[in-house]
Amino acid sequence: MKCKYYGKCGGCPWFNVPYKEQLKLKKEKIKEYLGFDKIKLFYGKRYHYRNRMDFVFSKYGLGLREKKKWYKIVGIKKCLIANEKINLLMNEINEFFNGEDYFNLKNQKGTYKYAVIRISKYNSSISFVLNENSENLKNALSKIKRFSRVTSAENVIATFVKKKSDVSFSDKYNVIKGSDLMCETILGKKFVYNVQGFFQTNCNLIEKLHEYCHRIIKRYKTSEMNFIDLYGGVGTFGVINSNLFKKVKIVESDRTCVNSAKRNIKLNKVKNVDVICCDAKDVVKKEFKGPLFMIVDPPRAGMHPKVAKAINKIFQPEVLIYVSCNAKRFGEELHYFDNYKIKSVAMFDLFPNTPHVETITEMVLV
Repeated sequence: MKCKYYGKCGGCPWFNVPYKEQLKLKKEKIKEYLGFDKIKLFYGKRYHYRNRMDFVFSKYGLGLREKKKWYKIVGIKKCLIANEKINLLMNEINEFFNGEDYFNLKNQKGTYKYAVIRISKYNSSISFVLNENSENLKNALSKIKRFSRVTSAENVIATFVKKKSDVSFSDKYNVIKGSDLMCETILGKKFVYNVQGFFQTNCNLIEKLHEYCHRIIKRYKTSEMNFIDLYGGVGTFGVINSNLFKKVKIVESDRTCVNSAKRNIKLNKVKNVDVICCDAKDVVKKEFKGPLFMIVDPPRAGMHPKVAKAINKIFQPEVLIYVSCNAKRFGEELHYFDNYKIKSVAMFDLFPNTPHVETITEMVLV
């Protein structure tokens, strides 16, 4: 496939690189960053894999930022990495909101900022991100309500952000149609998550990733161990692996994700899982007894040194699985874990056509 926006849109810097070459380059980089040669490789679809897209309103309709020019927007009619349902919903928006009161990034005027489109196996959502300081807000909400009656999206949300805030999510939102919850199934477990919250953007591979981690855990005798799911999000690792452990603690700082994790514990009827709402660097103050197994899944910026040192010196889980979306940053953190040795590394290409990749590193206490 050829993308007619390549070179202008800043979204897929590796789109012109043959896919086998992309995988080879990523694998070599992981070897370099982690100092480990045996990398297991998992990959899926190169195209139409994303279940979330944050499109920008512009005079061209919905679009994406121009390469190296944050203030310019490239109008998009079809995105080759977005799920086909997302492209369908994007076109519905473009037809209904043609020439709308888009937010001007330079003069900070206008109403419509983003359209965040998300899909899952069960439902789809559109979040219209609006400038809460706009004088046209009432008219915009009225039009969004009319759109909600004709769109094929199950959920329609109006989200309010300050004009100087360049984000596409907020605690301030109205449900115009349907619900503010999305639903996904992973390894037979159901998970709900808020349309404003985080969830993996590549559901084609995420189930394989969880299956891989589940197989790693099953190789150990864990029935008398406690499990810590650090940076736990909506509780996927904790819930999926709960039957393998004595007790499970999900640790997450984002309250929206914490609320979803609590829902997911009840939804899946697991009895040995609790959620702790706190920042990862404060988890050292919490008491975790007995032999431990730990999975950590930090953001792209990586771990706070305090967290890494606490894992290495205080908690000392017998097995540590590090899930990283930034292998370079993880490689820089490895010196904190001098009580551990790497046993296995796997690469999951969750982000084709970009230099980004997800790594799963199994480490054992020595």
